[in-house]
Amino acid sequence: MFDVIIIGGGAAGFYTAIHIAESKPNLKIAILERGKDVLGKVKVSGGGRCNVTHAEFDPKELTKNYPRGEKELLGPFHTYCSGDTVGFFEERGITLKIEPDGRMFPESDSSQTIIDCFLGEADRLGIKILKHSAVSKIESIPLGNDESGWEITTIKHAYQCKKVVVATGSNPKIWKLLENLGHSLVPAVPSLFTFNCKDERISGIPGVSTMAEVEVFENQVYQSKVTTKLKSNSSKSAVLTSDGPLLITHWGLSGPAILKLSAWGARLLSEMEYRFKIRVNWLPEYNFEGLMGLFSEIKEIEAKKTVLRTKAVEVPRRLWTNLVRASDISETDKWADVTKNQLEKLAKQLTQCELKIDGKSTFKEEFVTAGGVDLKEVNFKTYESKKLPGMYFAGEIIDVDAITGGFNFQNAWTGGYIAAQAVANTF
Repeated sequence: MFDVIIIGGGAAGFYTAIHIAESKPNLKIAILERGKDVLGKVKVSGGGRCNVTHAEFDPKELTKNYPRGEKELLGPFHTYCSGDTVGFFEERGITLKIEPDGRMFPESDSSQTIIDCFLGEADRLGIKILKHSAVSKIESIPLGNDESGWEITTIKHAYQCKKVVVATGSNPKIWKLLENLGHSLVPAVPSLFTFNCKDERISGIPGVSTMAEVEVFENQVYQSKVTTKLKSNSSKSAVLTSDGPLLITHWGLSGPAILKLSAWGARLLSEMEYRFKIRVNWLPEYNFEGLMGLFSEIKEIEAKKTVLRTKAVEVPRRLWTNLVRASDISETDKWADVTKNQLEKLAKQLTQCELKIDGKSTFKEEFVTAGGVDLKEVNFKTYESKKLPGMYFAGEIIDVDAITGGFNFQNAWTGGYIAAQAVANTF
């Protein structure tokens, strides 16, 4: 018999357990982890450095990084935000540093620092960690004195508790158990992924990175059995837009611009079966007409130089070379000799470059999903289930996910803290 059982030995689970134990040191608390190790996602996060949070300290601005959960998280972030996370780790001797893009990491640049902190705190506070404890059944039981509690059955034992916190992320078995108990689960689809693309214009130049704008249009699906009725057949307005650094890889496209697009478009791109066209503007400061005006000037100033060697705009040299060749401009063609038609092709390649996406790849070792417990069924003042009193949620188990940059962890810390206070206040 425990007072509180936390299902899931990840970031949200540990954060919740630690805060409950700090508020009420006399409670018996257990963390159930299905695997042989805890905090697995923390270990691989941020390339093994652990992107703990983001240096955005304004709750309203912070919510804008959550494709699902933006509205619901405003209140919770006013209660517990990124500054509180920084304070939590600093109180435990871990200083976080801010990188130029706002991401925050431990100064050690090692996720092990965070893991050691959590394990040390769990040990200090007497939190029991039960590994190899995959949960097979969750049921409400009477505890006497008109109180109800929970019985959690694992492959080893059955445990009883007064309150339960579910912090298992996108574990399909737990989702099924919650569905059986009456919760609505939004189906999982991948979020935060890179795009597979085979195209001569980006082949042979992996590692090239540049600022870009990326758009997806509703009627740009191809080779797909899409059954979802898209809102419009007009290709004039984009349904998804993103901007930022874009990285060309061996398999296609990555970088923040692509990852943001994959997060905001998680459901739509799933419906498209990850086969669609994107339009890339490699020169966000120019549109087609503006670039044609610039080319007219360069045609006069650099008349005797070859187009290939005269990189007229700020794009990486290898990308410029590929796009010039794709515009039917040869290596010997001089600016004075290229036709208007050729220049229009080049301007289009630079500002309206259409690429076919054929599938996706996981971003590094990180795997984030959109989906989970329907947000309408969660009380965001306490993170308690509206359907099942005495059950609380933390982390990605609910239908909240974010773009890359430390935001998914911040959701875990905030939910874990608020759930912990709510649980502690019931004892």
